[in-house]
Amino acid sequence: MSEGGWFRRLVNRSRPAALGLRRRILLVMTVGALLLSLFLAITTYGLTRSNLVDERVDAAISTSQRNAQGVERDLRSLPATADVAGASLERVGVQDYLIWYGDAWTGGAATFQNPEIPPELVTKVIDNGESASQIVKVGDELSVVVGWDIPRVGSYFEAFSLQETDSTLSSVRLSLILAAAITTGLGVLVGIFAARRAVRPVATAAQAASAIAGGRLDTRLESTDDPDMRVLTDSFNDMAEALQVRVERDARFASDVSHELRSPLMTLAASVEVMEARRGEIPDRAQAALDLLSGDVTRFQGLVEDLLEISRFDAGAIRLHMEELLAAEFVRQAIAVSSLPQTPVHVSERAELALIRGDRRRLARVIANLIDNARAYGGGDPEVSIDVINPDDEPISHVMIVVEDRGPGVPQEERELVFERFARGGGAGRRTGSEGAGLGLSLVDEHVRMHGGRVWVEDRLDGESGARFVIEIMATELTD
Repeated sequence: MSEGGWFRRLVNRSRPAALGLRRRILLVMTVGALLLSLFLAITTYGLTRSNLVDERVDAAISTSQRNAQGVERDLRSLPATADVAGASLERVGVQDYLIWYGDAWTGGAATFQNPEIPPELVTKVIDNGESASQIVKVGDELSVVVGWDIPRVGSYFEAFSLQETDSTLSSVRLSLILAAAITTGLGVLVGIFAARRAVRPVATAAQAASAIAGGRLDTRLESTDDPDMRVLTDSFNDMAEALQVRVERDARFASDVSHELRSPLMTLAASVEVMEARRGEIPDRAQAALDLLSGDVTRFQGLVEDLLEISRFDAGAIRLHMEELLAAEFVRQAIAVSSLPQTPVHVSERAELALIRGDRRRLARVIANLIDNARAYGGGDPEVSIDVINPDDEPISHVMIVVEDRGPGVPQEERELVFERFARGGGAGRRTGSEGAGLGLSLVDEHVRMHGGRVWVEDRLDGESGARFVIEIMATELTD
């Protein structure tokens, strides 16, 4: 294998399995709801945080401004010191303050000292004579520090805790997380509902297609007012209508041809019988030609009968005449009138009591076709066995009828093809070749399915060369 081919196989194996339409819709709705809820939560939290902090900062600036004006009055009074101004502040309940007066710091609470003030804030207020504010950590609490320049006197700094604002923001954050989770959950529910609604027309179309494949060619999709679905519905119904017309036309053609051929074929068969009756009166070369003609007429008769049977299947005109049959006894009788009446039949002890319900003529045709197939393409030495598939402690529910031959067998890739009509090519061609038209095994499959069973081909179980055709059909146990 080339290096490129090995790499492609590795990539294909590592590629995840494709998601179905319903799961893709659900995934899109879920991801969309999650992203939308996250966007709304982040945006709402950002706006709320900005508003609360801005409101708190504005209140701090306003309050500190009033306090700074009081400090300015105290410091301009004579005689006045920073301690006098501090006492005045403490009387009105201010604790977290610092006063820069006379090149020295005077403070209130021990938790708010001059190292807590950011250097850039000190530079702006003391050195540049500006008023400014900044959010910093004071002790273990987040606070906003506001500084006011008092011209020709000093500077005033006051800290306002943001702990209450932070607690409020924590509650808002938790609420938004819960809201995002609920929104995502609702998105999942909406996605499930939308996926079901979106896939429902596809499922309906799939059921209709399955019904058509099963032979109900008159199946149609109901018309709808949805403009998008109307295109699918009309196209599907047009396709089904065209398919029904073609299949019915082909079925009528096969039926008409078969009926038209029966009359000249009967004339040929009668003529051959007359010549056979006078066989001794014709020369040897003529007898050889008569044998060839007789064989071809016989095969032609079989072909016409098969075509008629196939046309009945296509037209739905098959009517089964059901009756109860002992499986072993019925198979022995069917083999006795087949092309190889001496074919050995092996029946298990339980299978002798197996009772099947079916159409005697058509099931006998199934056995005869399998015997003819083994005679023509399987070495001419078939064997038949009958057994039940249920253990001894369970009642009989199914019986297996097996026809084995000693031919070349059927390749694995052609074991479905041999049951198709007019199968050709490879192993299928060898088993439906010059002696038939490729309809025998197709009729076997059709008849068995009409009886609720199934048929398949496999290798012989003993390891020898040959094919093993297995019919599985429902059965019951004979009771006294």
